[in-house]
Amino acid sequence: MRVFQIEGDWGIDNLKLSHRPEPKPGPGEALIRMRMAALNSRDLIVPERGYGRATGTLPLIPVSDGVGEVVEVGEGVTRVAVGDRVCPTYFQNWTGGAPTPERFSSALGGPLDGVMADLFCVSEQGVVKLPEYLTDAEAATLPCAALTAWSAVVTHGRTRAGDRLLVQGTGGVALFALAFAKMHGAHVTVISSSDDKLDKVRALGADETINYIETEDWARASRPFTADRGGFDNIIELGGAKTLPLSLRAVRPGGTLSMIGVLSGLNIEASLGPIVARQVRLQGVTVGHRDGFEAMLAAMALHQTRPVLGETFAFEDLKPALEHFRTGGHFGKTLIGF
Repeated sequence: MRVFQIEGDWGIDNLKLSHRPEPKPGPGEALIRMRMAALNSRDLIVPERGYGRATGTLPLIPVSDGVGEVVEVGEGVTRVAVGDRVCPTYFQNWTGGAPTPERFSSALGGPLDGVMADLFCVSEQGVVKLPEYLTDAEAATLPCAALTAWSAVVTHGRTRAGDRLLVQGTGGVALFALAFAKMHGAHVTVISSSDDKLDKVRALGADETINYIETEDWARASRPFTADRGGFDNIIELGGAKTLPLSLRAVRPGGTLSMIGVLSGLNIEASLGPIVARQVRLQGVTVGHRDGFEAMLAAMALHQTRPVLGETFAFEDLKPALEHFRTGGHFGKTLIGF
């Protein structure tokens, strides 16, 4: 079967189209014929061994997110059957409860082999069945970006009708966060460097938008949107080093900073005083568990929520797809067709 794998040494230049023997499902396992995959920021980081030892060992099949059809099951499998359309979960060993080192070490696409293979064998505990209304392309986008946003907005953020949220950017997680926040009746402000993308998020339901290139102090500019409570209830913090100091000014007393991305850097220079004095909750978010995934799917089906899709590339064009993703400018999830 075809696979894309990082082989020989780390680095994007060592990501190669290759072949492996077709896997066979053992007891408790399901064999999935993959149909579509979707890219995330980590898919640019893993080939460069950006997570150190936690990235895994070579050869490694990259990419965590995809959708496929169950074509064979092993002995004792009851959660899925042949013909079911499923997504593998991002964390294979995290079905529910609190995170643990063992659960965090079970991510697809590094350290475990990912979905860039024609056939993918996985534990029945590591898949979810999908609502019929979603297309394959839409379903492929869900395991990492969508569940991360759901965890930030719903599982940890506990968003309620009337809450004020700020979402940074218009990437995959940001667009899902906007959709889930609106689903729960929240007022949402989105910041971006692109007026064109801000026009698009307004069409998707954003209540307020700010171009942070034209208005660098977006914390001050956003004050009229939250004047009744002294700041945002939850800020979906995707920027990192450059955005956190402004987020600390924009969050309300007792509010939450949902730390997800570090797009502008890892090392921050910010006063810790506001966190303590205003009792701000700094909540790290790393995707989520299978229970959360299934709750998210139920809510999406109820509201017929559809992901925002970008360009689709052929299987053999994984490297051009990654370069397209790296250069930015796209809107919606970048997809790989099998």
